[in-house]
Amino acid sequence: MTSITLRRPDDLHLHLRDGESMRAVLPFTAARFARAVIMPNLRPPVTTTAHALAYRQRILDALPPQPTFEPLMTLYLTDGTDAAEVDRAKASGCIVGVKLYPAGATTHSDAGVTEMARVDGVLARMEERDLVLQVHGEVTDAEVDVFDREARFIDEVLAPLAARFPRLRIVFEHITTRAAVEFVLDARPGIAATVTPQHLLMNRNALFTGGIRPHHYCLPVLKSQSDREALLRAIASGDPRFFLGTDSAPHARSAKETPCGCAGIFSAHGAIELYAEAFESAGALARLEAFASEHGADFYRLPRNSGRITLIRTPWEVPRSYPFGSEDLVPLRAGEQIGWRLAETQ
Repeated sequence: MTSITLRRPDDLHLHLRDGESMRAVLPFTAARFARAVIMPNLRPPVTTTAHALAYRQRILDALPPQPTFEPLMTLYLTDGTDAAEVDRAKASGCIVGVKLYPAGATTHSDAGVTEMARVDGVLARMEERDLVLQVHGEVTDAEVDVFDREARFIDEVLAPLAARFPRLRIVFEHITTRAAVEFVLDARPGIAATVTPQHLLMNRNALFTGGIRPHHYCLPVLKSQSDREALLRAIASGDPRFFLGTDSAPHARSAKETPCGCAGIFSAHGAIELYAEAFESAGALARLEAFASEHGADFYRLPRNSGRITLIRTPWEVPRSYPFGSEDLVPLRAGEQIGWRLAETQ
């Protein structure tokens, strides 16, 4: 196959930042995706409906004229979130979920939830109003090995939470392990997961090839080859509980190449093309469209997009950096090739 035409896809987990940084990266996503679920971990975090709607307007104001693009907004869950905020979010028509960051789990998560019992009232209201909970699934106990934090989160937090709120729809974001795949496959209805391009295409050796590779550092971190293979089997199966969420997370080069670098991989410049590589490697290119354009829309109860994109099998070299406000950022595959290229968006 030398080309593939897909229903225009959705990115159901995206970091856009704000201001000049957001304006620098937004065109990459808008060129490829019709919609994206926008993460709320700004500084300060997007904790209210009013903040989310204002952020949404800033995104819309920064969009290029074509093609069309719709930001789907989320709220940042904190210990102090009021259940009434769920009602306001639902009534807005623009907010599709609430994001759970365990406090300290990842970038800008210091305002996250410290004890799950403190947000049970909010989760109950979300279940009642049918608002999706999006979960960063790692425990933050410093005694737990970083490679085991996702599996421990399943046992200690996610499985009990799913049982306490049996009608709450949950997206287990950016899963990285065989344990996470198995949890989703065995879970009750209403539980799904996003999968990133980096976790499909790389294992943890990529962090250390030729030395420390800070631009391959993300949270959850890359895992073992057997975990990567489990993710590839999951997407290749065509199971509708797995869908596209890039977790593209831009950081300035200076914030990555530092003694305490930020977690996050920027992939928006070639996201759908990278997924095409992953599906082709799994012998499942025919299932890319459902993963990218149907499963997630169906889970979020959104209409499937009517537009189309075409990818062609033509390798292209990724620039070594892109402008990022007053700085620059280093993309995934910087100075290397991606095997598929975006040819057309309709």
